[in-house]
Amino acid sequence: MIDLRSDTVTQPSAAMREAMAQAPVGDDVYGEDPTVNRLEEMAAALLEKEAALFVPSGVMANQLSIRVHTQPGDEVIVESTSHIIRYEGGSASSLSQVQLCCVPGDRGLLSPDQVAAAIRPSDVHNPSTTLLCLEQTHNSGGGSVYPLAKIEGLTGLAQEHGLTLHLDGARLFNATVATGVAAAEYAKGFDTICFCLSKGLGAPVGSLIGSTRWRIAKLRRLRKMFGGAMRQAGILAAAGVYALEHNIPRLKEDHDNAKHLALLLQQIPTVFVDPDKVETNIVVFEVVRPGRSTQELLHCFKQAGVLLNSVGERMFRAVTHLDVSAQDIEEAGKILSNVLAA
Repeated sequence: MIDLRSDTVTQPSAAMREAMAQAPVGDDVYGEDPTVNRLEEMAAALLEKEAALFVPSGVMANQLSIRVHTQPGDEVIVESTSHIIRYEGGSASSLSQVQLCCVPGDRGLLSPDQVAAAIRPSDVHNPSTTLLCLEQTHNSGGGSVYPLAKIEGLTGLAQEHGLTLHLDGARLFNATVATGVAAAEYAKGFDTICFCLSKGLGAPVGSLIGSTRWRIAKLRRLRKMFGGAMRQAGILAAAGVYALEHNIPRLKEDHDNAKHLALLLQQIPTVFVDPDKVETNIVVFEVVRPGRSTQELLHCFKQAGVLLNSVGERMFRAVTHLDVSAQDIEEAGKILSNVLAA
């Protein structure tokens, strides 16, 4: 089975499992786990932030960051198809008691003019706009990369209006590999930034949040409140250390495989896809004149040996990752072509 549903399905390699088995551990709640401490120091250095915090998931990283920046009744500006909106179970309103102002972007990317128009005037009738959240790369935008110049324009605007800034950098290193821009450059204007270990980097679990020391101290307390404090977490952190040391440059293979898959899909008469918009490891394509429902097509693809996710009516997403080879992509292209020709 060729699993293209997500880069979250990656399996830890034998070398990563060995690193986990050999990791020295301690009680992280007491700050005594040396492997967790090492991972947090590595993350802070990569982002050029004062400190970092290891948390169980990307959702927790985003929600802790929203909580630390806001008060109940505040409003947070997000892109309308962002992960915070689509895939986090309404947790911002539940856990932080904030409302989200959803601004539709171009492939998930916002412009300074759009954000400026969304900032509420100071008025007793309005919620206070206090936080802007961006996403790099943008999942629902098909792995689109925020250009650094656009990020700088948005962060500058937000700072002019007194907003704090959070970057959901779940796939941050896909952006760095695609553009050559260092993670610290993308992180520069943000008050908090997170990235995920368990997607293209291949670790089984975990995300990191980078920020100032005083804000990380507040986030550490919030992590405890949210139920995310872990004890001998060095076993998990060791996978993250291995991922940061070995798995960032190889993300280019995933990007190359995604581009090649898009070119193969483009040859299928009933598929619409734009290979020029495949910037990283996500391919979104539409099946036109399908003759079968979206769910029926997913079932047919699965029966033939390819797992995909749907992201809308007749819209599908394929995500390349370290457990999918160039040969797998060739085979997947043939399978999808045969199923759609049947």
